[in-house]
Amino acid sequence: MNITIKPPVYSASACTAPLHQTTVFYSPCMPAITAARLATRDFTVFIIDDDPGVLKSLARFVRAAGYVVQTFSSANDFLGFAGVDGPGCVVVDLMMPGINGRELQAALCKGEFERSIVFISGTTDAPTIVDAMKAGAIDFLIKPVDGNALLGALSTAVERQTKLHQKQVELADIRHRLAQLTPREAEVLRHVIAGRLNKQIAWTLGTVEKTIKVHRGRIMEKMAVRSIAELVRLTEQIGIAPCETEESQGKDSESLDAVMGSQPNRLAGRSLQVA
Repeated sequence: MNITIKPPVYSASACTAPLHQTTVFYSPCMPAITAARLATRDFTVFIIDDDPGVLKSLARFVRAAGYVVQTFSSANDFLGFAGVDGPGCVVVDLMMPGINGRELQAALCKGEFERSIVFISGTTDAPTIVDAMKAGAIDFLIKPVDGNALLGALSTAVERQTKLHQKQVELADIRHRLAQLTPREAEVLRHVIAGRLNKQIAWTLGTVEKTIKVHRGRIMEKMAVRSIAELVRLTEQIGIAPCETEESQGKDSESLDAVMGSQPNRLAGRSLQVA
């Protein structure tokens, strides 16, 4: 099978031949190669196709664009590769013997790391394309593959990888801050992000309001936030849930009402108020 790379602007002498017959890549055929090289040093494109000719042609084209490339003739070979967890993108043929492209996508989605996927296929079956895109594929390219479309998909994958890395760094920083809290401060934290007042937290935990105020101040300092809204945002990112109403009401409501009285600033729902 021949894969023809035909960017919008190309030289007839350099770009009209099938890719497997082309031995030299000229700059008019390769948009933004320099930029790609600067952005992809730690980014690997894993190409999977059971057709040796297609595999070789795609690998040569993607390398010429400045990417690091690893090739595999089957999804099983790819899954057994030790470096599969590294940053990168999978370019995979939809229909292959053994594990096909969609099955590989499902397997990767079950893993602990996110993996960008670009499908290439000779089929134009709409339901298959829609299902692949809904499952998170970056693009679904029909053979013969357009060179600009492939480079565009890889550029999107690099951008997605960068955002994912930034998110991982942010989450690691939040976990580091949380690790600085004492067990009691961590307990108070869940009440604070539920929007509870100091006097409410003190009543539930069986202590005095002044102690909760001290805990709250230390929590804000250790978490490096200036408002409860910031604190809520950080805990939502890391998946810490606030105390539920039933959990926080350790005493019966009548006793709590007697202690707190009928003050107008009592907690309404989950509104965030700072005592």
